[in-house]
Amino acid sequence: MTDRPYALALHGGAGTILKSKMTPEREAAYHDGLARALEAGEAVLRAGGAAMDAVTEAVCALEDEPLFNAGRGAVYTTEGQQEMDACVMDGSDRRAGAVAGIFGPKNPIRLARAVMERTPHVCLIGPNALELAREAGLAFGDRDYFFTQPRWDSLQRTLEMRARGEDDDDPARRHGTVGAVACDRAGNLAAATSTGGMTAKLPGRVGDTPIPGAGTFADNATCAVSGTGHGEVFIRWSAGAEIGARMRHLGETLDQAAHHVVMQDLAPNDGSGGVVAVDAQGNLSLPFNCEGMYRASVREGAAPLTAIYEES
Repeated sequence: MTDRPYALALHGGAGTILKSKMTPEREAAYHDGLARALEAGEAVLRAGGAAMDAVTEAVCALEDEPLFNAGRGAVYTTEGQQEMDACVMDGSDRRAGAVAGIFGPKNPIRLARAVMERTPHVCLIGPNALELAREAGLAFGDRDYFFTQPRWDSLQRTLEMRARGEDDDDPARRHGTVGAVACDRAGNLAAATSTGGMTAKLPGRVGDTPIPGAGTFADNATCAVSGTGHGEVFIRWSAGAEIGARMRHLGETLDQAAHHVVMQDLAPNDGSGGVVAVDAQGNLSLPFNCEGMYRASVREGAAPLTAIYEES
């Protein structure tokens, strides 16, 4: 007999391809990728596994899918390099692990988890982070593995626009992130987020993804959150922690708190994007304030859902 139903939600980024430019074939590919990642995470929960394992597997599946800006599909910096950030957070004790600006491990989220489980620290960068990945036996990829033509072409277009002095107002260039949140049958929460960052970001730029309380947050007392959007604003408004704070101090429901932060805190301050969130009762909230957010969710006993544009 289960204590409570499990729940899982994930995202593959917000500020998506404009609906006017989306082809049926490409839309179907995104839905398939989301569904595969959701099944990878739900399989863990269905077998009675832990929320942390579920979000790890879901995010790994998204990192392996070149359609999404994380792992194999990571975007490029102004120098034509790929620098990836990732974070996990465990709601049962608020332990967290993160990496920033790394290149090499096929699944940065596994390295973030290794930081949490194998070191006394929260975040690692640079050569020592990669050494930890080797010690943990993680798989590495080379530049060819991580190369995708659409990401390279997007960098060239962005650099050409900047050279002409034009602003790049396509939100898809700065919203590419993947993430997952889960509540297991024991009521434990976990969050995991991974990203290649912003197209044509400055080398060394670190966004909200690897910062607990900004793009990734989990606390059994309130909620687990994974964000995607304009990272600098998510950092400045402590987006993930703010959702938890509104639940803790104002008594708001998960949905009330998540919608307030996304719509009233982030949106008016150039913080376009969205979040996926879950509480310890398995309630889910997936608000976004831009044209779309690749997303999927499932609760035990219900049919899985995937969506891109219309809020459901």
